[in-house]
Amino acid sequence: MKSINPILSGEILLILDRMGHGDELVVADRNFPAHSLGIPVVAARGAGTADVIAAVLSVFPLDDHIATPLERMGAADGSDTLNSAHEAVLHSARDAGYPETQYGVIPRYDFYTRAATAFAVITTTEVAPYCDFIITKGVV
Repeated sequence: MKSINPILSGEILLILDRMGHGDELVVADRNFPAHSLGIPVVAARGAGTADVIAAVLSVFPLDDHIATPLERMGAADGSDTLNSAHEAVLHSARDAGYPETQYGVIPRYDFYTRAATAFAVITTTEVAPYCDFIITKGVV
């Protein structure tokens, strides 16, 4: 297919297509316990979180009816410090046409609970700590 980011495999595109507005997608780092959630999991091998989110946002609108359609896992120690991978994800969202995007931060264990209710998980090979995100789909 032309003009489709190669990170978006057929499996990923199928998941994104099946999601409705308001459905949530987890994009997770390599340490996230994705398969234990009991929801569909697809791998984006060889891709970091920022690249996967940029690819997803090339075909997937963020929900503009909620305050924070892009949320990240908070660190275990409760600190709210952004690392370079978090910053890269924020830049990916802004570059995708969401210049005012800010993160919602979900405490670590609350994130796991919330992630279990998501539509699916895309796992990445991201090595940065706490580089797990929930994005909410808007209306196409």
